[in-house]
Amino acid sequence: MLKAIADVFRAIGGAIATVVTLPFRAIARLFGGASDTAHGHH
Repeated sequence: MLKAIADVFRAIGGAIATVVTLPFRAIARLFGGASDTAHGHH
């Protein structure tokens, strides 16, 4: 019983982690490109 609940929480945690990190990764890439171009101009 407990193991099943733990598996469910682990699956939910993994899904949440994926959903949460994806936008941050995209934002990091955006800011990375923005900072690169900014440094290029200065």
